[in-house]
Amino acid sequence: MTKVALFGAGGKMGVRLSLNLAKTDFDVAHIEISDPGKDRLRAEVGVEAVDAETGLEGAEVVILAVPDTVIGKVAAKVVPELAPGTMVVILDAAAPFAGHLPERDDITYFVTHPCHPPIFNDESTEAGRNDHFGGVAAQQGVVNALMQGPEEHYVLGEAVAKAIYAPVARSYRVTVEQMALLEPGLSETVCASLLVVMREAMDEVVSRGVSYDCARDFLLGHMNILGAVIFDEVEGQFSDACNKAIEFGKPALMRDDWKNVLEMEEVAASIQRIT
Repeated sequence: MTKVALFGAGGKMGVRLSLNLAKTDFDVAHIEISDPGKDRLRAEVGVEAVDAETGLEGAEVVILAVPDTVIGKVAAKVVPELAPGTMVVILDAAAPFAGHLPERDDITYFVTHPCHPPIFNDESTEAGRNDHFGGVAAQQGVVNALMQGPEEHYVLGEAVAKAIYAPVARSYRVTVEQMALLEPGLSETVCASLLVVMREAMDEVVSRGVSYDCARDFLLGHMNILGAVIFDEVEGQFSDACNKAIEFGKPALMRDDWKNVLEMEEVAASIQRIT
C-alpha cells in the first residue's frame, strides 16, 4: 500500500482530494495546520489531521494541495526533508514552470491538472450533469507531466492523478511547458477573458431593453450549437449571414497580434504575475 502525504488536506482543494483518496487503496496522511482546516477534515472527510513530521514518515508520494502563491515556500521546507526517490505531486504548472521548486536530482516532480468536465458530454445522472468542476461524478480528462524522475514513476503519478480527479475518462501526457500553454495560456488568458467579454456583451444587451432571462437563454443556446460546430462535436456549417458577421466582428473584437499571448515569453510573464 503506497503512502501518500497530502499537504493542505483541509483546504478547499485538499478536501476534494481527500474525499477521492478515501475511495482508493492509498494510505493517506492528511497534513493540515489550520484549525478550520482540521475541523473540515473531521466533519467532511471523517479523518484527523497529522503534523508534517508524522505525515512524511514513510511517504512515497507527497501532494502539495496549496495555493500557487505559497507553493514555493512550502516546497522549500518540505522537499529537503524527503527521502530519495520520493515523488512530489504539484497540481498546477505555474510554480514548476516559474522555477519555484527546490533543486534535488534524487526526487521526482510530477505535475497534474484536470481538464474539468467538457461542455459536450453524455452524463446520465443529475449529479454528473451538475458536477461542473469535476472530481465528484462527471467524467473528465487529466493532463500529466513527469517534470523529473525515472520514467517508471510516470505510471505511479498517473495513478495518483486518476485517483484524485476521479472519475477520469482520458489521460494526456504533456510537458510542463505544454501544460503552461494550456493554463494559464489557453484556459485563462484566452478562454476566461473571452467568456468575460461575452458576459459583458450580454449585460450590454440587457441594458438596452432585452430581459436577462431572454438574453442569457439566447446566448447560451447559441454557444451550444456554435461551439458544437466550431469544435467538431457535430458536422455543420454556418449560414452566409453568420460567416459575414464573423468576418467583420472578429477584427472589431480582436487585435491582429492577439496570438502573442501564447508565446512562451508572455506565458512566463503571466505565470510570474500569478505566482
